[in-house]
Amino acid sequence: MKKVTVFIGSARKQATYEAVREFEENLKSYTEIDFEYVFLKDYRLEFCRGCKLCFDKGEELCPIRDDRDVLIDKINQSDGVIFATPNYSFHVSAPMKNLLDRLAFVFHRPRFFGKAFTSVVTQGVFGGGSIVKYLGNMGENFGFNVAKGCVLKTLEPISKAAQEKNSHEIKKAAARFYRVLMRPAPPSPSFFRLMMFRMSRTSMKAMLNDEYCDYRHYKEKGWFKSDYYYDVSLSPIKKLAGQIFDYMGRRMSRQG
Repeated sequence: MKKVTVFIGSARKQATYEAVREFEENLKSYTEIDFEYVFLKDYRLEFCRGCKLCFDKGEELCPIRDDRDVLIDKINQSDGVIFATPNYSFHVSAPMKNLLDRLAFVFHRPRFFGKAFTSVVTQGVFGGGSIVKYLGNMGENFGFNVAKGCVLKTLEPISKAAQEKNSHEIKKAAARFYRVLMRPAPPSPSFFRLMMFRMSRTSMKAMLNDEYCDYRHYKEKGWFKSDYYYDVSLSPIKKLAGQIFDYMGRRMSRQG
């Protein structure tokens, strides 16, 4: 049975929660799913202090002692993850943004490969599309296999037409997420993701050493020699592109 965990950034158990409940019902129409709700307001998560210890020395040396690792463990124990948030000032809610900030070291050392990800955004009027795009990018940076999320208009009172449209969007989003959730293996990276990996690892190898956590992590994972973060068969064109990206990374590190 697949395990899906939804992280809810709303302070109220209303529109966003109800949307995810409907998402759950649609998802379970395909197969049996173990579904867990995590309300970020119920967890103690302090603000990042910008000390960069997680980047340079390792996240275990973060001076903040809160529930960050509890939330990371919930992700680790999941096959799929959903980030659900209301649109607050054209962005995710504060608890959701705080979680993303506290996970920033994962941008340097992606880890959630093979796990599905999507987002659910509720809003009054507009702006949610950019939030879905933002969360999708964050998911890819963390290593997730991302399914496009959905935006729902939940301005009260909700008309019948708006509710029907929301249900239609939730149904489509659940279908997209299910396909990614059941994918047997991680996909071949896009040219952009391949470029990010190859240029990052090449410049890192040239500029850092064993004193840095990023360098040690890449060396232990074998990423300095691999085609990508995980075993994948690259097409001849992508293999050539990877070599070009390595060259560009070396040039950039010398110029720096």
